[in-house]
Amino acid sequence: MTAGAREKVHIAGSLAVAQGPALGEALPHVMPTLRACLQPSRDPQMRLKLFSILSTVLLRATDSINSQGQFPSYLETVTKDILAPNLQWHAGRTAAAIRTAAVSCLWALTSSEVLSAKQIQDVQETLMPQVLTTLEEDSQMTRLISCRIINTFLKTSGSMMDPEKLIKIYPELLKRLDDVSNDVRMAAASTLVTWLQCVKGAEGKSYYQSSVQYLYRELLVHLDDPEKAIQDAILEVLKEGSGLFPDLLVRETEAVIHKHRSATYCEQLLQHVQAVPATQ
Repeated sequence: MTAGAREKVHIAGSLAVAQGPALGEALPHVMPTLRACLQPSRDPQMRLKLFSILSTVLLRATDSINSQGQFPSYLETVTKDILAPNLQWHAGRTAAAIRTAAVSCLWALTSSEVLSAKQIQDVQETLMPQVLTTLEEDSQMTRLISCRIINTFLKTSGSMMDPEKLIKIYPELLKRLDDVSNDVRMAAASTLVTWLQCVKGAEGKSYYQSSVQYLYRELLVHLDDPEKAIQDAILEVLKEGSGLFPDLLVRETEAVIHKHRSATYCEQLLQHVQAVPATQ
């Protein structure tokens, strides 16, 4: 067994054994070791194994890695020194597998209920650009988890996001409405609902008008999707955004209603717009 292999077995074994509350007590020793072993220059198989273990302990963080309430103090190490380098794109299937493992680990981190809203905002500010990139991964699971992470980021801190950064998100989500996976398409639609909620909560809504108008147009294309579940999901997105610029939405809808295979969904949308007051 090589020295690298022995190191892999030793570290993975130590983490596996210490997955209970003892892991939280050992953080001053564990985190520097993880940081060192999860650098892109280290053995890929070791990194895959460690990310898998780290995801597992994060999913029950209160009983393991955060048993002493100290894990958030290592958040910057996790995001900037561990996750960010491993989310960078590199060619090859092994590199893609590591990005998937890193995305899964980030999902475990953001859904672990260990972090405060402010801490999730810090993670978002560091990693949102990389997560937007992983929406394009070949792996369906990676694309799906990336949608869910962005949704969490937006729900937690989207309304506080810089408008220029917020406006860069929706085109990437729109692309996923053409995904080969309906699960990814549904997740993207759900995240677009959250994005529109952020815009509704933001100041200076006129800044977003051209973007929302473009979003209306693209969503209306998908409102005529062959899949009823997708149509239902898109209708909910349009309803969520209808209060922003209702007159615009009515014009855009009336311009395409005759092109749809059935006018039913467009009619439902128009009825909704008439019944709901505009967002102030």
